[in-house]
Amino acid sequence: MGTTLVVAAIVIAAVVVRTAVAELREPGSGRRQWSFLSDSRALSAGAITALVLGLLGWRQAGGEGVVWAGLAGILVAFALGQGRLPR
Repeated sequence: MGTTLVVAAIVIAAVVVRTAVAELREPGSGRRQWSFLSDSRALSAGAITALVLGLLGWRQAGGEGVVWAGLAGILVAFALGQGRLPR
């Protein structure tokens, strides 16, 4: 399980670094990239993805499956929220 947590942390860190580099190049782009946190559609899709994959992952791999399901939910919400301005 330790390796799984490290890899998931690396993926999340890569997303944060990507945001930081984009913010340095174009101020304000970081806010657009993280706008999914206030987008109900993106958050709902991410939560549903995490829940479904979490249930399947728990049955197949236990705690490691839940970690990957959570990461997948975050990435789905991040991808769906790109380019949309919060309402």
